[in-house]
Amino acid sequence: MAVRAIDYTKCNDCGKCASICPMDVYQKVGTLCFISCKDDCMTCFLCEIECPTDAIFVGPERGHEVVLPY
Repeated sequence: MAVRAIDYTKCNDCGKCASICPMDVYQKVGTLCFISCKDDCMTCFLCEIECPTDAIFVGPERGHEVVLPY
């Protein structure tokens, strides 16, 4: 597992993590985003990088690598 936590004291419910994640690790219910599929995280760090309030922590270990059919 790579994505570890959302700090809800910092989260502003923008939903950017859910919209940017290529593996659909996050789900948005109403205005609240939560980690629904930790095992699918490929540790791309997009959610952590793009979070405007630094509310997401992705661990340093590598998740599943995705091989694109190019």
